[in-house]
Amino acid sequence: MATQHEGQPHASLMAFASMDGLRHLIMATYRETLKYRSLSKDGRVAILIDDRGAAGSPRPSDMVLTAHGIALEVPGSDREAVVRAYLQRHPDLEAFLASPDCALLRVAVQAYEVVLGTDDVLWHRVDDLANT
Repeated sequence: MATQHEGQPHASLMAFASMDGLRHLIMATYRETLKYRSLSKDGRVAILIDDRGAAGSPRPSDMVLTAHGIALEVPGSDREAVVRAYLQRHPDLEAFLASPDCALLRVAVQAYEVVLGTDDVLWHRVDDLANT
């Protein structure tokens, strides 16, 4: 996930889960991180998703996605459902999510940039995808 703090880009490797199809991406971080402080001031993010060579992948793929959106901390009223969705994908992170310092983030994806090759880049707005 790429954020920025006072004009300085910052990138973090993050585990994520999707919700509502691909409309939302869920992530978790400690509140005492640069990433969290940055998101508290400016929620805009870019998330690079690359599964080349992923275990269980039926065939190698050269496709890389970048999700562009706004990250907000999940409110307490929604937390239980979001935690369930996240743990379904990452059951090994249960203790991490249980930490009082752990913030659960929901990224409302606005667009996906799909890169199939050097000269093959497509943009898809999430609202347009819902109408097809």
